[in-house]
Amino acid sequence: MASTDSTTPLPFATLNGVSRLSALEAVRARIALAVDLGLLAPGDRLPGTAQIASGLGVGEITVRRALVSLCTDGVLERRRGRNGGTHVAENPTHGTVAGAEAYRSDSAAVHRLIDHRLALECGIAHLASAHASQDDLSELQDLVDEMDQMPSWAEFHGCDERFHLRLAQATGIPSITTPYGAVLRELYRYYLPYPMEALRESNTEHRRLVDALRRKDAAEAGEVARQHVEVLHSTMFVGLMNAD
Repeated sequence: MASTDSTTPLPFATLNGVSRLSALEAVRARIALAVDLGLLAPGDRLPGTAQIASGLGVGEITVRRALVSLCTDGVLERRRGRNGGTHVAENPTHGTVAGAEAYRSDSAAVHRLIDHRLALECGIAHLASAHASQDDLSELQDLVDEMDQMPSWAEFHGCDERFHLRLAQATGIPSITTPYGAVLRELYRYYLPYPMEALRESNTEHRRLVDALRRKDAAEAGEVARQHVEVLHSTMFVGLMNAD
């Protein structure tokens, strides 16, 4: 992963609701909000603790505490036996996790983050179409293939981040990676668990983008990048809440 000064705040994302949540509250809120929005359905089995911790960028102890508390709240339930583990409750409680409201209150900032990423990503795709080397294309293709094999949202998330940062590096302009990485990571703070069918559809766009880069088709690369990011306005929780 490229080195990025992640301590530099973005001007429109400071002092927001999510930044005031503890790591435990944020994990609770992200999972509970995914259940509230139907991204996690009743009976769905959650990934293992280590995978969730990696996917959400927190420690395993934090995840364990969050899962236990969400079971107490009636959002999740523990099952024993061959198909055991932590699952979404068959009749989960909704709207009981106070921290989820912090995500809802940040909706305007999230829309601006999406637009900021959109402007950067289209330019990155255009530049990468002209400058990507065979090594760049090979590594991007490997990441696309890897994402197709990911078993859950938790593992997919980290690979997705590596893909997009690698795409920025493929422009051959090192100074691009820092501002792009800052926007990407700020937006990823709002990442929720998503159904794998939606993530695999997203990965088809990654594949189309790599194909466009291989053909050095700047127009197609920019258009795929535009579609890939612009759709976040409706598919991230900010769009799903408005659809309710």
